[in-house]
Amino acid sequence: MELRPDAAAPRVTPGAPESRVLLHVPHAGTHLPAWVRAHLLPADAELAAEVAALTDHRTDALALAAAERAAVRPWVLVNPVSRFVVDVERFPDEREEMTAVGMGAVYTRGTRGQRIRRDDPAHAEELLDAYFRPWGRAVTALLDAGAAVLLDVHSYPRDPLPYERHAEGPRPPVCLGTDPAHTPSWLVAAAVTAFGGFEVGLDSPFSGAYVPEGASAAALMVEIRRDVHAAREAELVAALAALVDAVT
Repeated sequence: MELRPDAAAPRVTPGAPESRVLLHVPHAGTHLPAWVRAHLLPADAELAAEVAALTDHRTDALALAAAERAAVRPWVLVNPVSRFVVDVERFPDEREEMTAVGMGAVYTRGTRGQRIRRDDPAHAEELLDAYFRPWGRAVTALLDAGAAVLLDVHSYPRDPLPYERHAEGPRPPVCLGTDPAHTPSWLVAAAVTAFGGFEVGLDSPFSGAYVPEGASAAALMVEIRRDVHAAREAELVAALAALVDAVT
């Protein structure tokens, strides 16, 4: 197995020493290391289209700009690696519902259900060792160092993609994903207030909030519809910064 180059390492932007907030950006990356690309079946053009469809474009820029604007700068963690390498937020075992459509932690199917990677348990384990587990350790280290609130920053398309399992619900400009074990009501209320200039929905079309196994944090997923992000990024930066300030 090839060791991860620096280009694939999690990118940490330090926050203020007193910050208790982590802006977590797992799906902004597009990097495909050569040793991983060799196992992906689509031709370059098809793979580029798949990466474009699933990348949370500019969520890294959004988080970093909000961090600059916040009164107390939060920590920011950005994943430069494409989720077609490994999806750092999904369970690596049968607990993950997306495994049913070939899109667990290691994708074997693409957005249209097409085969993109052969079933190869040995290669999947290499990917988990190289990217999935180090990401979880990086997040856990930041939480252990004092980050008590994890804001998980994502984007999603206006129209459902074929792989989506819960595509029938509303697709508001801002969707807040919650988890019964990790999302307290005060965090939801703070987010609804901070994003008051936008229509806000809960847990549709995506739900849940990421916290690594064994870690502890209050967590909320912030999903921004991509057409809204493109048109109103400055307002979204201000809203995300206001949320950081409210929970710091």
